[in-house]
Amino acid sequence: MRQPALLPLLRLTLVFAAASLATAQADLPPDLRQAIDDIVSDALARTGVPSASVAVVENGKVACLKAYGQARIEPRVQAKPEMRYSIGSISKQFTAAAVLLLEEQGKLSLDDKVAKFLPRLTRANEVTIRQLLSHTSGYQDYWPQDYVMPEMLEPVTPQKILDIWAQKPLDFDPGTKWQYSNTNYVIAGLIVEKASGMPLLELLKQRIFTPLAMTSVADVNEEKLSETDAWGYLRYALGPLRPAPKEGQGWLFAAGELAMPVGDLAKWDISIMDQTLMRPASYAELEREVVLKSGLGTNYGLGVHISEEFGHRAISHGGEVSGFTAHNLVFPDERVAVAALTNQDAVEAAQVIARAIAPFLLASRDPAAPEKLAQARKIFLGLEHGTIERSLFTENANFYFSEEALRDIASSLGPLGPPQEFVQIHQGLRGGMTMRIYQIRFPNKTLEAWTYEMPNGKLEQYQVMRKD
Repeated sequence: MRQPALLPLLRLTLVFAAASLATAQADLPPDLRQAIDDIVSDALARTGVPSASVAVVENGKVACLKAYGQARIEPRVQAKPEMRYSIGSISKQFTAAAVLLLEEQGKLSLDDKVAKFLPRLTRANEVTIRQLLSHTSGYQDYWPQDYVMPEMLEPVTPQKILDIWAQKPLDFDPGTKWQYSNTNYVIAGLIVEKASGMPLLELLKQRIFTPLAMTSVADVNEEKLSETDAWGYLRYALGPLRPAPKEGQGWLFAAGELAMPVGDLAKWDISIMDQTLMRPASYAELEREVVLKSGLGTNYGLGVHISEEFGHRAISHGGEVSGFTAHNLVFPDERVAVAALTNQDAVEAAQVIARAIAPFLLASRDPAAPEKLAQARKIFLGLEHGTIERSLFTENANFYFSEEALRDIASSLGPLGPPQEFVQIHQGLRGGMTMRIYQIRFPNKTLEAWTYEMPNGKLEQYQVMRKD
């Protein structure tokens, strides 16, 4: 469950998925739909990953559910958005939410010491539950490898994992460093069970999955996915796709045990935006960056990464188990999210897809985007012929566009012809000006253009560079 570098009846699920997809095709602008298709198709073609299932949330609602490629390669089965994929370590935020829900009931506290529930673990009287959930405990990771070791093909119990890895000396003093460790979440999962008096998955079902109508969640810690779901694959170097082995029962407990259709993950993302399951204080804890004793930030909350992406507050996490990788990227303030699930391990396609789609959604929130997009495209077409409308630009920009500059620009851009795609992917502030970034695609080349717009509407800058 490594981090890659960086609603109620079951039989209604297919209907929901199909309806959501139809709504998405009506709600998203054609150019955005095409951009999403291009991003996913390009990522699969470049990486050779068999399939991807993608959900897009816009304005706090599911705007797109779509699957691409092959869920199984022999016999060939087309991927569908209602199919389940393992989400790996994205499961951790559900375990963290279970802890927070129990804290709301007074059954535990984030600042409780591990010893209150599991006294036999190393330095359990020093490590807190918060440090488990934020990977600042010092407990050593039991599965840092990107493959399944021989012992992991056999069944194991959570307690056995802890007997081996959580009774070793800590890798560092609690709260002094950040180190990703699946062991933390095995401990947290057992604490949830001891504090609640029920199995972790039963608590998740009662408190999260059922209220959110996440009707198709599977526990792959107990059994593999069914014949109607995506199958997991791996590659040895640049070799052919091979079926990935399934981890033995017990190894994924609380750290990477969940599988679901991408639409169910989108429902969870919307619940984060709407804060529908927990108290506001619990969401604040989930999303608050944990700080080390030295004062350094960790860019991590409780089971989620905390960062600024494309100029916006982002909550994200990746996931990997044998045969699958996933990435979930949420912008709660903008009510935007992208989830991408893929069926090959040790690859970054899911993260690439999510991070490539997100800027398009964020840029679409710029009310002036359509007008400015048309202007930017018109300027680009003029530059291909060595001409500009100088009244659109400031004195500084007109100085930049010298006769030599225009000749060089025309000679390099002119042969490309009209672009296949011209879309805005970012909008922000820079030096008292509005900055906009555009992606310009040609059959064999992708460019980026960026503009700085003065408060009076004139352009202080318009530059173009190669992106790929």
